[in-house]
Amino acid sequence: MDRDPDARWLARVMHVAFFLLLGASLVRFLLRHPWEDRSPWIVALSGALASLYLLGPVLGTRATPRRIAWLCTVVAVWMVLVVLAPSFAWCAVPLFYTGLRTLPPRAALGLVTLLTLFVVTAQVQLSHGGFDPNLVIAPPAVAAIATAVFVHAERQAARQRALIEDLIRTRRELAATERREGTLAERQRLSMEIHDTLAQGLSSQQMLLQAADRTWDSDPATARRHVRTAESIAERNLAEARRFVHDLAPADLAGGGGLEEALRGLATRESAAFRVDGTAVPLPDRVQSALLRIAQGALANIREHAAAGSAAITLTYLDDQVVLDVADDGRGFDPAAVRDAEGVRGHGLPAMRVRARQLGGTLTIESTPGEGTVLSAAIPLEVRQ
Repeated sequence: MDRDPDARWLARVMHVAFFLLLGASLVRFLLRHPWEDRSPWIVALSGALASLYLLGPVLGTRATPRRIAWLCTVVAVWMVLVVLAPSFAWCAVPLFYTGLRTLPPRAALGLVTLLTLFVVTAQVQLSHGGFDPNLVIAPPAVAAIATAVFVHAERQAARQRALIEDLIRTRRELAATERREGTLAERQRLSMEIHDTLAQGLSSQQMLLQAADRTWDSDPATARRHVRTAESIAERNLAEARRFVHDLAPADLAGGGGLEEALRGLATRESAAFRVDGTAVPLPDRVQSALLRIAQGALANIREHAAAGSAAITLTYLDDQVVLDVADDGRGFDPAAVRDAEGVRGHGLPAMRVRARQLGGTLTIESTPGEGTVLSAAIPLEVRQ
């Protein structure tokens, strides 16, 4: 309640109204009644009531024992004033608000009823014995209107607070969901990065070392060549691991040579041909990284599964997109069968599809058993953010 600016504003208005009504009642009494025996008591009680009312804001608005004791004292002093001088009856209106704001609903309604009875009695006394229906009906009507307005405002404020709390809770839940989705996406990205670099490299090293072990006695030169190739792959993997620690960028792009140089170096290491078609245009880092990872994954699949005699990488710049083609003359396969098994095959082709899709592109595979394979990744030049 104290944090609500409207409530603070209304409290200040009621405080000003109370002191205006108290002052007006005192002036009215002194003007209409010559100085008499009860006058000192009226002046003293008016000063005491004003002093007590000033303590209200210090005690807060919650129904603490001190606040309730203060309110009871204020009401008691006011009642004595009304008994001595009925002119002070209308000071009850600010007291209605104070009671409704401080006490529980039932206690507040009881206090309002009590104050209203005192006001009616005071008005009847001021009428000098003449009966006026307005004097009996007006005070309860005013009290009822004030109570209804206050209760309505309180309920409206409670509904607004509940709505704001729901909105804040919803925003927090949405932020938490976005963080979880971001975490899952980052984990997926990292798993693809690791599969396309470290895992593929370790798989290649294993194959080379196994081949070296089989030919160690019969063909030492070939075995040593396999070991040297495995050592070169291990060196590349070490560079990739260090790049993971730094910023997860592909090691081939870290030197600043760009995608073409990185693909040319990859083709040289994998004994593949490389060609660039079209006019080169600057590509975002995300596109360069994705296309390089796709090429690495495709060549790793060729090395492990295709039994190909040759492979070729082609980077083509078109008007609205850049296309990466990786072709081989290996044993080929049925793309439909592989697509059906992608859910259980790990990260190879599914990871390539995800990389292309994240950039608004597509990944297509053309292959027939015994006739080789062509993998094509097309990324629009206006990459979706």
